Amino acid sequence: MQRLFPDPAEVEVDDQYTRLGLGELAHQRRPWVVTNFALTVDGRATVEGRSGAIGSATDTRVLQLLRTQVDAVMIGAGTLRAERYGRVVSDPELRGRRERIEGLGPDPLAVIVTGTLDLPWDAGLFESGFGRVLILTSSDQDPPETKASLRVERHPGEEVDLRRALETMRRERGIRSLLCEGGPQLHANLLERRLIDELFVTTAPKLAGGAGPTLLEGAPPIVHELDLVWLCEDDGELFARYRLRS
Repeated sequence: MQRLFPDPAEVEVDDQYTRLGLGELAHQRRPWVVTNFALTVDGRATVEGRSGAIGSATDTRVLQLLRTQVDAVMIGAGTLRAERYGRVVSDPELRGRRERIEGLGPDPLAVIVTGTLDLPWDAGLFESGFGRVLILTSSDQDPPETKASLRVERHPGEEVDLRRALETMRRERGIRSLLCEGGPQLHANLLERRLIDELFVTTAPKLAGGAGPTLLEGAPPIVHELDLVWLCEDDGELFARYRLRS
């Protein structure tokens, strides 16, 4: 991987995405929130409903490494249904890195945002028996029994109060850093409430064409200024880290 900005140099992917110190940036009342997304050059976030067809093996490694940097990983119900998550950090070597290098537990808290509790309860995330899962929902239904350590946080009304949820995670669970891997709608909801601090964006050298979601599906037409923290390149694929301006 070539780092293009700042300080151009050849770098190892593992070195570039290790020891980021995201928890040290935590706000007093909520975690430091970062997002990760892969896009085609024409701005598509999914191909036939899935994001996996966009990025390369390097992009997958970046995602796995980012999971070693945070206390929690957040997704939406649609992403869970499409991708059918298993154990969030499935690689024992990466779980070791979380403990040995980052001083974190082996498994990040898995956070699922869902209005209806319509979830694939047979997915590995619930059936592997590893880690903890927090479900944020406006539904009054009860989840089935799972092998996972599961907690449900209720949000009365039509949708989950994301700011309240993040503040509760910070206050009651000590969550200092959170990675959002959710779909475009979840990203848009977080951005609209100014709850995103950084974006890790992969731009794949591909064109998808057709109709499909973009990075921020349904977001209001508001311009958010970004500062470029770094830009790397690998085989034509661009890896950018942006920070939202205050």
